[in-house]
Amino acid sequence: MKKSFVSVFNIMIVMVFSGVLHGQNTVGLQYLKPGAVYEGYNLIYPHNQPNVYLLDQCGEIVNIWTDAANFRPGNTAYILPDGKLVKTKRENNILVDSIWAGGGGAIVEILDWGNNLLYSFEQNDSLFRLHHDIAPMPNGNILMIVWEKKTVEEALMAGRRPDLLPGGELWPEAVWEWNPFLDSIVWRWRLWDHLVQEEDDSKDNYGVVGDHPELVDINYDEHNGHEDWLHMNAIDYNPVLDQIVMSVPYFNEMWIIDHSTTMSEAAAHTGGNTGKGGDLIFRWGNPATYDRGDESDKQLYFQHDVSWVNPTATMLDTTFGQISVYNNQAPGGQSPGQVVSTQVMDGSFNYPMTDGVFAPADFSRTVVYPGTDPRSASVSLSSVQFLSNGNTLLLAGRWGFAYEVDTNGELVWEYIVPLKTGSPATQGDTLVINNNLTFRMQRYAADYSAFEGKNMSPKDYLESEPNEGFCALLLPAPEEEPAAFNFRIYPNPTRDVLHIETFDLPTHLHDLSLYDLQGRLIKRIPITGQWTEINLDELPAGVYLLKTQHGSTRKIVVTP
Repeated sequence: MKKSFVSVFNIMIVMVFSGVLHGQNTVGLQYLKPGAVYEGYNLIYPHNQPNVYLLDQCGEIVNIWTDAANFRPGNTAYILPDGKLVKTKRENNILVDSIWAGGGGAIVEILDWGNNLLYSFEQNDSLFRLHHDIAPMPNGNILMIVWEKKTVEEALMAGRRPDLLPGGELWPEAVWEWNPFLDSIVWRWRLWDHLVQEEDDSKDNYGVVGDHPELVDINYDEHNGHEDWLHMNAIDYNPVLDQIVMSVPYFNEMWIIDHSTTMSEAAAHTGGNTGKGGDLIFRWGNPATYDRGDESDKQLYFQHDVSWVNPTATMLDTTFGQISVYNNQAPGGQSPGQVVSTQVMDGSFNYPMTDGVFAPADFSRTVVYPGTDPRSASVSLSSVQFLSNGNTLLLAGRWGFAYEVDTNGELVWEYIVPLKTGSPATQGDTLVINNNLTFRMQRYAADYSAFEGKNMSPKDYLESEPNEGFCALLLPAPEEEPAAFNFRIYPNPTRDVLHIETFDLPTHLHDLSLYDLQGRLIKRIPITGQWTEINLDELPAGVYLLKTQHGSTRKIVVTP
């Protein structure tokens, strides 16, 4: 009977007060549906400040990896299964940099849970610069995206049209694999080795673009000849296939390459599991890039966060070969999270084509915000994560606006990153676009191995003047108080008198504290014996929180 009563009581609270609660906070936690959220912790690395934060579902800080004030994200961070953090960063001052564009990085660091530096790699000079993303590998190595500067002479010899070189240089992409234990680059792939052009047969890479979907047209350009021609913004590794997927937003494409090659094979057109060396084995989103379509065939629109849904899935798993993507500028006014279900050919590591275009023909899943909130559209940044319970976590990075929806498309969690240009926002502030830029949000399951033996208790809120009672109201009330102080309350709901019965009361005195939903203390209630009565008839109708000195909370409803 007790469990049934508690369940009905919680349902009643949600029914009566959910409309009020959903708009109560202006920053931090906005909404949480108990039992429907994927249990875990959220990792964020917001722009305009140097720290990485691990937050619980209420938005309280569980761990923080701090850095000096002169550093900024460069742009991602990951928690490894052993509890270490891998992060990218750069100096805030970019005026002296030879290579700079949005997303620029410079340094990759590996730190322990206590923020002690274990390994570090830096690349930012006149020829090469790390940027945007990295991909930790099961063997401990790290894949890194690199800009590789080419002079105007090199670009022209490779077949680049002169009118597409207004800045006098070009930055094609490369992927480096860093072994932190040896502090060395152990594998490398360069786009420069896999180009095609049909403008000038006296220059390198001459061929018919439409005949070579495995190569990249050096003259395909949607960025007005900018040096940052491709702007790769995501990379991820699949250990089952030994393949790398990359996001290329200025081509509105995702690419896959074979990682099983040697370094020399990665620079060639044969070798590796696919037999194709370092050529593209899959590309998807905009077949016009290889002269097999037009604007009407485009399906990706300046996308971010391209990654394998389940990188360890085998061919027997339904998620095998699935790739997720945040489709930033997709038509329709919202930025959906979508899944592309690739089809690896039987007995091969290659991907099929239909009528000269890589399959599949369309997305296999699309998730959008269940409403019309303009903050659900973000022209850049952003992330999507398809969770193992079927839910989907999305972050609209320009707004710092994160939300989770279930398999029915129902909102189960909503959060606004509570920073304003890098500093804690105050509860009550209204943030606008670009106030709280956040590149990604990653949910780690509550039972993730990295958290074993760690202190996962909440330390503090990220925002200033937090509404501490808000999340406690939404979460299920505990049925048992810690052994140090057991009690029950009745009747609940009530209009006037609330009875408190205590059990196993220690010899020293205890107090209970009554708060409203704004976290304001209403009164302290001294407990000196087994029975205590308090009169609540002077309080406005609503929900209140009764807290013990041990931190346990009970919800009280005062009726009209």
